[in-house]
This record gives sequence, C-alpha cells and structure tokens, in this order.
Amino acid sequence: MAACQARDMAKLATTTSYGLLGLLNIQPWSTYELAKQVERSLGWFWPRTERKIYDEAKRLVDSGHATAKRQPTGARPRTVYRITEKGRRALRTWLDESSAPPKLEAEALMRVFFSDAGNLDQLRATLDDLAATARENLDQLTELFAAADDPDYPFAERRHINAIAIRFQRDYYDMIVNWTEWAADQTNAWTDTDNPGPWDWHNALREHA
Repeated sequence: MAACQARDMAKLATTTSYGLLGLLNIQPWSTYELAKQVERSLGWFWPRTERKIYDEAKRLVDSGHATAKRQPTGARPRTVYRITEKGRRALRTWLDESSAPPKLEAEALMRVFFSDAGNLDQLRATLDDLAATARENLDQLTELFAAADDPDYPFAERRHINAIAIRFQRDYYDMIVNWTEWAADQTNAWTDTDNPGPWDWHNALREHA
C-alpha cells in the first residue's frame, strides 16, 4: 500500500504534463483537439510543439494519470484522452506547490543586446518586427475577448479564469509595443549603435524608474 501511495504522489516529469492534465480536467479531448487546444490556450505562455504534446499525452496514459480510447469517426478513428482520478489528485497537488520563476526567451532582445555589432537600420528593423508581432498577437487576443461574449462560447464556466490569463497577455504585448516605440524614439538621437552621441542613458533609465 505504501509503495502504491508513493508512486501515486510521485511528481510528473514536466510542467507540460500538468498543463495537459489541466486541459483534460476541463473535458476529454482527441489527440488532435488536445494539440490545438494547447496552441490556442497554453501556447500563449507555455509554447510546445505538437510532437511534444503527443509524447506527453502518451506518458500520462502510461503513468495512469489519463486514459486513451480509440473511437471510430468515419474512415479515420481518433484517440480520446480522459483524466483519471489519479491525474486529478496529481493536478491538485501540483497547484499547491510554488511555481518556478518566469523566464523570458526573446531572440529580438538578443539582437538588441548585440546591436552594437551592426548598425542603426538593423536595430530599428528588429524593433519594428518585434512591435509588428506584438500587434498581431494583440489582434488575436481581441478576437478571444470577442469570442467569450458569444452565447455558444464552449467554456462559459471558465470566462473568469480565461479573462485573468488573457489580461496578462494583453498587458504584456501592450508593454512590448510601448517599449519598442520608446526604444526606437531613443535611437533617433544616436550617431550609431556603437556611438549614442550626447544621449544620456541615466535619463533613459530614470524615465521608467
């Protein structure tokens, strides 16, 4: 009995596994639906490839945290995943733990950080591209907001949770747009990326202190 309980309480290998358990706790999903739902929801703050999702889902089945059942749907059967009680217990235990600190991964900021190896045109192009991507994401988030008002919205009981998460994303991309506009404006006074001229970096930092 003790050995069974120990296995039951063992932590899952990755945070992605808990993300999938969270989705399965909402409702069962086919393999395809699960991957697409990850893209539509978790993808905003926990992006993973479809291959990774498929592999993690199989691991949840192997560990007893989920079940997988083949269902005939026309010429092509599908596999539907469901959370088990063991999976629900694991999800509740995980929610009680402290989160790992957030990490930012942004190639554009790497390019900004090393822009003194290039020129102003390259730096401004990087800022423009980053701003354009952020605006595209804001447009998608606006569509998500609008979809939640639909009477047939499939996750009506989760509007309050979704709104909290979407608001973070909206504020985040707003910040990126504002920062890129500010950064581009600052570079107008620079002679080049390796020579800012009389530009005062102290004042730049104090503006956001």
